[in-house]
Amino acid sequence: MWAKELLLAVIGLSSGAIVSGGLFSFIASLGVVSDFADRTHTGSKVSLYEDAIILGGSLGNLFWIYQIQMTNELWLLIFFGLFSGIFVGCWSMALAEVLNIFPIFIRRVKMVKCIPYIILSIAIGKGAGALLFFFRGW
Repeated sequence: MWAKELLLAVIGLSSGAIVSGGLFSFIASLGVVSDFADRTHTGSKVSLYEDAIILGGSLGNLFWIYQIQMTNELWLLIFFGLFSGIFVGCWSMALAEVLNIFPIFIRRVKMVKCIPYIILSIAIGKGAGALLFFFRGW
């Protein structure tokens, strides 16, 4: 009986390592880490960024698997929501840059002057949608 459980544990851990390695390599291939380092002029801190991504992914998995409940501390919820939003926003923008969605759309519609306003409205819309979702419980 214990051999079967040991085999299942090894298969589960191996599968999880493969999936997380694929996700982290996808993030790296999108250029999120190098883009952060380039824009903030902190190229010497790339390994710190990579460690933070791996630590965040690992802690997120532990919170999910063991169903660790966050307390109702408002500052902790704000901290988590802020950094989760930053992560999702950066990931979606990096994916959009790789797929060249914005350059093609902007050329077709011919609206070069309005780009900052469009990006700001997308950010405000995502933030308002998240606030409605979390405070209204939809």
